[in-house]
Amino acid sequence: MSLQKGGIMAQAKIWTREFLGMGMTNFFYFMSQYILIASLPVFIMDDLGKGQWEAGMAMTCFQIGTVACRPLAGRIIDGVNKQKLLFLASSVFFLVMAGFYFTSSLHMMWGLRLVHGIVFALGTTASATMAALVLPKSRKGEGIGYFAVSGNLAMVIGPLVGLLIIDFLGPRPLFISLALLALGAIYGGNGKKLPNAVILPSGKKKQGFHFSDFFEKKALPSVILGGLVFFAYGGVLTFIPMYTRALQLSSFTSLFFLVFALVIVVTRPFVGYLFDHHGPDATVYPGFAFFCIGFILFSQVGGVPLLLLSAGILGIGFGALAPAFQTLAVQSAPPSRAGVATSTYFWSLDISVGLAAAVLGVVSDALGYPFMYGVVCLTSALLGLVYYFLWRRSGKRAGT
Repeated sequence: MSLQKGGIMAQAKIWTREFLGMGMTNFFYFMSQYILIASLPVFIMDDLGKGQWEAGMAMTCFQIGTVACRPLAGRIIDGVNKQKLLFLASSVFFLVMAGFYFTSSLHMMWGLRLVHGIVFALGTTASATMAALVLPKSRKGEGIGYFAVSGNLAMVIGPLVGLLIIDFLGPRPLFISLALLALGAIYGGNGKKLPNAVILPSGKKKQGFHFSDFFEKKALPSVILGGLVFFAYGGVLTFIPMYTRALQLSSFTSLFFLVFALVIVVTRPFVGYLFDHHGPDATVYPGFAFFCIGFILFSQVGGVPLLLLSAGILGIGFGALAPAFQTLAVQSAPPSRAGVATSTYFWSLDISVGLAAAVLGVVSDALGYPFMYGVVCLTSALLGLVYYFLWRRSGKRAGT
């Protein structure tokens, strides 16, 4: 990649080896997580002889590690060689995945999941930060959108792969596969050295600890908006297996996510082009419209056609909103604080999905899934729309 004095020359090219490597690393990290979400409860209950509570605690341990590490990740990433940090995190990631093969106790499993959450936070934040920094400014929105697809694909493929391997081959081949994914993450993130302007820290280091070391205040509007979107989507991610089971459509749950992901991939070039050439409003307002319509339809599902139609419409909305707010979060901060801005954004997503699992579970038990999706999730999306409108209007009045 060409360099100018102290910086990166803006280029129109997105698909560089550096960008592809970061996307590959991100994909393997997310694949490991989604494979384990689906298959680890089976292993804990069938092979370790434990119950649903113990299986759920494995996910809780992962979330504790992730949420606790996210705020620290930004400061660490911005203060050291980013690529070396990614190599270290991916190496520990490999050791954790290999460690699952030798797991014989529940407490060892919980400990590995805790460490997995920590390195997941470090690895995904570092790869996302470097991916954003190597992108040309003129196509940053489009590029970050493509980068987000790596996580979307893992979300669809991972659970299916995990269940197929553990059902037909057993847990040991599953854990070997996870270790191979970790090796792929190491190669993807370190197959080629990135420019010093991307990986080396810039700016003076502060002494002591400050709030700004862990959170980027300029990114907070995008963080709040992304959190509202992921709170609503967390209801789909967490409760759709039970929802489709109640509708006697369990066999179509995987097809729902397949349609959801395919729509995101197909619309990605168009959405990214709109963001970069016509500004965020051109993607965010239509994105919220599709997102809201998708939840209205999703709450009224009675058969397969409407289930898949709602998947497609939700995919359009989510595929427009999530990368838009991530791009706005990164662009709100100087390059020297890209890591903190990225970690602040991801931290809000971790918290939002966790809150969705807790809050929406109570709502669904008390009032049912149609009310939860049609009222609560729709309200969250509408709040995001109102907040975005007020934020954009105040920013334009201030001349920003």
